[in-house]
Amino acid sequence: MPRLPTYFISHGGGPWPWLPNMRQMLASLEVSLARMPAEIGTTPRAICMVSGHWEEPDFAVMSSPNPGMVYDYGGFPPETYQIVYPAPGAPEIAQRTAELIAAAGLPTHLDPKQGFDHGTFAPAYVMYPKADVPIYQVSLQHGYSPATHFALGRALAPLRDEGVLIVGSGLSYHNLRLFGPGAKVPSKAFDDWLAVTMGKTGAARTDALLAWESTPYARTCHAQEDHLVPLFAALGAAEDEPATMVYHDENVFGGVTASSYRIG
Repeated sequence: MPRLPTYFISHGGGPWPWLPNMRQMLASLEVSLARMPAEIGTTPRAICMVSGHWEEPDFAVMSSPNPGMVYDYGGFPPETYQIVYPAPGAPEIAQRTAELIAAAGLPTHLDPKQGFDHGTFAPAYVMYPKADVPIYQVSLQHGYSPATHFALGRALAPLRDEGVLIVGSGLSYHNLRLFGPGAKVPSKAFDDWLAVTMGKTGAARTDALLAWESTPYARTCHAQEDHLVPLFAALGAAEDEPATMVYHDENVFGGVTASSYRIG
């Protein structure tokens, strides 16, 4: 199997694929996610999701053979708390993943109880609606250290040659208190900076992202960077490879600019 690329995806809001109005608003995001299997060109052995919705004191690795569901959103219709995305887990690959993380000197443990959060099951449903590709998650680590999450990505990199698709699932803009017209200027400024930065490779790109807080409107766009650090993991796993923008929208949620990238 050829080496797979990695991705950083903006995963939308809550259970959006099951809500017609949100799905219409995020139509271009849906197109970008739906074409990922064709871009990859082969069916992965498994998908390793690093989601902005799961964090632990260490880098926990989901190891259930049949993960449950985590409805980590509020204010949506009752039926969205009954969604089931029945993809199998990947316990053997999870074990391999934990071994790679530990070998890199990073703390980790297997978690047999964690289920799919919406940063995983919402985009996965669009990518693989038949739920026929095994999926498991790796958590963020408390504190959101950019350097440590790049190190996580480097530790995960061998999985790309073993048929595992590594996906950092977050949002290039994530400020739940600032949607609509007020988000236009800060989200576009940050997105423009990100596009220029992602056009670099190797140390230049890594160094720029390690200093992300100095960029325009950084803390306006990411008051808490849980939805940005999945990007660092995706990049760490493909540090010297070029990135391609695969999704871009300038009017999400009434004014947000958001983007997604393939690396490699």
